Amino acid sequence: MKNIGIKISLYLNYFVFAILLNSVGIVIAKSINVYHVSESQASLLEAFKDLPIAIVSFLIASFLPRLGYKKAMLIALVIVFFGCLQMIFGNTFLYTKILFLTVGVSFALIKLSVYSLIGIVTSSKKEHASMMSSIEGFFMVGIALAYFLFPAFYSDTNVNAWLNVYYVICGLIVISFVFLLFSKIEYTVEVIGSNLKEDLLKSIKLIIIPLVLVFLASAFFFVMIEQGIMTWLPTFNEKIFNFSEQLSVQMASILALSLALGRFIAGYLTRFISWMYLVIICVIISGIILLSVLPQLKVDVESLNGITRITDVPTLGFILPLIGLFIAPIYPLLNSTVLSSLPKSLHSPMSGLIIIFSALGGTIGSRIIGELFESIGGANAFYFLLIPMVLLIVFVLLIEKLSKQSVVQQL
Repeated sequence: MKNIGIKISLYLNYFVFAILLNSVGIVIAKSINVYHVSESQASLLEAFKDLPIAIVSFLIASFLPRLGYKKAMLIALVIVFFGCLQMIFGNTFLYTKILFLTVGVSFALIKLSVYSLIGIVTSSKKEHASMMSSIEGFFMVGIALAYFLFPAFYSDTNVNAWLNVYYVICGLIVISFVFLLFSKIEYTVEVIGSNLKEDLLKSIKLIIIPLVLVFLASAFFFVMIEQGIMTWLPTFNEKIFNFSEQLSVQMASILALSLALGRFIAGYLTRFISWMYLVIICVIISGIILLSVLPQLKVDVESLNGITRITDVPTLGFILPLIGLFIAPIYPLLNSTVLSSLPKSLHSPMSGLIIIFSALGGTIGSRIIGELFESIGGANAFYFLLIPMVLLIVFVLLIEKLSKQSVVQQL
């Protein structure tokens, strides 16, 4: 099969970074318990992860085709390898910030490369949507593994035992690096300008296209929803449901697994159902789940007392993470719709814009939930997510209309 090596590498690299990138919720909970920082201070880790993603994506997106996607991914793996090592030996809240700084820089290079290469190794809009959904689904499998991998190293007698997980992650990074190093990539890429300055100017001009502008707002609002839930669910489980620290993280894995399943299912359903109807239905059901679960938390969880076993978890503890099944299809379908509407030469700069606005949405969403969590409590904080859900439906309708227009003529 043509390009099979690079396709496997895309899945493998995305899998490794899924574990690292979305361990932020786990490390936030650890920082509160081990380093004794407040919820609002701990929420800064999201910014240390997301802002470097945004900045690096802006600076490198137009240059990446010239650098080479394989080389960019190899560089990313080296950076994050040393980031994990310094976390093991640093072991303070400062070093968690440095860790997520390296994760953010590296993930920008990985995601830009992955999104650009999907457009190169697929040949139709449906194939693009299917691969985008499946690779994002595999990303969620990596997130789910993190929720089991980290607690496996927790210890009641050694507060620092959890750091040993980074030895395992370093091993996975080395495997990913070696596999990518020997993978053969067969593709040619058009650069969009004659030099770096021209590349950057044409990339910036993308923002004036109505389709791109509306899409970026949609990506911003979606990631605000997803990261608001994903980042704070372990802490939510611990503070609201009164689960043990280990059970809180393990129960959050249900969200990641439901996100993975939702994206794999979406990759199949897009062959038969319009992406727009699929996204709108999913957003509405997600809102219904929040409105159904959150009011009950004020009453039902008062009687809960120090839950340590999964068999004692109340029904509501299982229902809330299942929201992932319905928010899962939204992001890859939005990305695929916009990318497949653009010439392949613009996929890298467009991916850069996607990453920038996604990172900003994640940072702002997590920060808002963190502040609300501290001031009005976790159950009330999650009501905020209904606002971006409503706005997302409006923007999806606009994207469907604008995606039928010629983008090339607007450049």
